[in-house]
Amino acid sequence: MFLTGKRALVTGSTSGIGLATARALRAEGAEVILNGFGDAGEIAKLQEELDGAEYFGTDLTDVAAIEAMMAEAGQIDILVNNAGMQHVSPVEDFPVDKWDLIMALNLSAAFHCTRLAVPGMKAKGWGRIINTASAHSKVASPFKSAYNAAKHGLDGFTKTIALELAEFGITANCVSPGYVWTPLVENQIPDTMKARGLSREEVINDVLLVKQATKKFVQPAEIGAVVTFLCRDEAQNVNGANWSVDGGWTAE
Repeated sequence: MFLTGKRALVTGSTSGIGLATARALRAEGAEVILNGFGDAGEIAKLQEELDGAEYFGTDLTDVAAIEAMMAEAGQIDILVNNAGMQHVSPVEDFPVDKWDLIMALNLSAAFHCTRLAVPGMKAKGWGRIINTASAHSKVASPFKSAYNAAKHGLDGFTKTIALELAEFGITANCVSPGYVWTPLVENQIPDTMKARGLSREEVINDVLLVKQATKKFVQPAEIGAVVTFLCRDEAQNVNGANWSVDGGWTAE
């Protein structure tokens, strides 16, 4: 197991992509640190499944809370900035509080976790920073102004830190899924139905999957596998890249 002895923090890891990523990293020996919200009993089961994984229920929109989490977590060798949320609305009706929340969670939280993890990575001369972006870090969709803006910003942030940290044995990359069947995607279907005046089936087939050439949802475990590869020594020269896992969506 090539990640034995490495400590990995995966934000937003109590469900969906984050949980699949945590499982994949643990399978290769990493000591996993979970973050996210959810039922306390279910989270306790996940901690047990992941061999006593540490857990932080930190609100990543709160800078002071992030700082406290990172201080308590200690050395982080692998940082997966995965936590995110979505809201679908025409720009003129887009709630300002939702804009601020999406920017804080999807973009600023990645900055804060990264700035606090980097000193330890530099000291060890090794680190992996992997940001869960989105096909929406490369192309846009209507009614998702905050999400599109945050994910484009995350792509730019990743490239910047990749250049800054390259000589310290640290890489930074994005993984950009298309539509993955997770609670985040499922929960945006009603808003999209309302915004576009479509049925549930029409949203799935004519909005969510229309640009994915495979006509299939990406599975969370597929993202976990890509993240795990980026942690390998063989990926040490993969840096500043934005890996599409989108069924061909952004190939057009």
